[in-house]
Amino acid sequence: MNVNKRIILSLIFISALFLALITYLVHFNIFRADDVFAHSFNRRTWYDEARIQRGSIYDRNGILLARSEVDANGNSVRRYPHGRLYSGVIGYSSPVYGRTQLELRFDRQLMGRAGISLAPRGFDLTLTIDNDLQQLARNQLGNRHGAVVAIEPSTGRILALASNPDFDPHHASLVENWNALVENENSPLLPRATQGLYAPGSVYKIVTAAAAFEAGMADRIFNDTGAFNLGTGNIVRNFNNVAHGNIDLARAFAVSSNYVFCAIGYELGPRRIADMAGRFGVGTALDFDIPTSTSRFTDRNMTNADSALISIGQGTLLTTPLHMAMIAAAVANDGVMMQPYLVERSTNDMGLTMYSARQRTHSRPINASTAAYLSEIMELVVTDGTGTAARISGVRVAGKTGTSENEQTIGGANRAHTWFVGFAPADNPQIAVAVLLEHSGGTGGALAAPIAREVMRHYLNR
Repeated sequence: MNVNKRIILSLIFISALFLALITYLVHFNIFRADDVFAHSFNRRTWYDEARIQRGSIYDRNGILLARSEVDANGNSVRRYPHGRLYSGVIGYSSPVYGRTQLELRFDRQLMGRAGISLAPRGFDLTLTIDNDLQQLARNQLGNRHGAVVAIEPSTGRILALASNPDFDPHHASLVENWNALVENENSPLLPRATQGLYAPGSVYKIVTAAAAFEAGMADRIFNDTGAFNLGTGNIVRNFNNVAHGNIDLARAFAVSSNYVFCAIGYELGPRRIADMAGRFGVGTALDFDIPTSTSRFTDRNMTNADSALISIGQGTLLTTPLHMAMIAAAVANDGVMMQPYLVERSTNDMGLTMYSARQRTHSRPINASTAAYLSEIMELVVTDGTGTAARISGVRVAGKTGTSENEQTIGGANRAHTWFVGFAPADNPQIAVAVLLEHSGGTGGALAAPIAREVMRHYLNR
């Protein structure tokens, strides 16, 4: 009897182990297979490249951005005809360092695993990016660290996504320079446009102005004394300590009055300031074709003084250039924020479409009347405010400048980040932009606005 019990218990134990193994294998193959396959160091994918040619990547006009070829040793090597230009977008595909960005996120497509492959070749990707605009945006940055983002407001298509510093994504270059890249204090491997987090400064006043308009403050007259007292000895001053006197919301926005927007944030308080931030996507992870950082601020135990600082884009608030471009695009698109995307479609070696992007709404942070008001006061910034350097002859331009404080000291002086966000034409928006320059030592109106102007003008004249 005891022998039979032991046999039965052994069978139950073995059956349980077998069931656990089957359960794990089913879970692994159904729920984890994509993640494992897409892992940048999965060796199986590199073995596959010996027999499957990895798909190419093109811009929206069919310009080649990435391709695979066989070298003299018979190895598949990834080539990037534009060198550094797309290092923060396409990333790299290296048998030593894995894959990043689109090379990683769309690896299944590029290896022809997202459908029935009719030939031993992966699927080609066509991006939404305009190569000429991307090159112009990167040229405009020059040697300055920062980012330029351009979006089509009505669709969410990314038109340009430039970052600097950048790097050479070719495998041989990575092998030669990897330690220097990793140890470089300027973080060239960090794509500023999508993963850099910065205090937005006054460009964030777009969001605060939306909250003020909804609260019925558009016609209120504020007595701008030039310095707003947050309490406990903390005073926020206007640029150059200018006191603007009696001004309404529109004028305060055009001259970028810190006093007025601190007063608005202080009066509206933490709940309403946090609510409007959340409606515009602050604190919410973005579903995008490549990794992004999440714009955020600390709202736990937030005081009215904290609300005042958030309202001028300071305090604990941090945003990405991509997110700020999305905010400008939402204003341009009657208050509808579209989901941004980079990959338009993939096609197989027979020219058949295997994947096609679906345009979709991300959110609707504001209604059309609020968006119309914001568009109006953003035009005022460019026609008669801090953003006149963004003017384009014969085109109505809407925008907002920003200069944000930061803690980094360079050469013994605290050098602010500078911003410009906007869109054009204001009466029929075709492009929205965000420009961010790190530690620039100037103002958004003087340094970032001219870059935005050139990007918008080039695109509209295409």
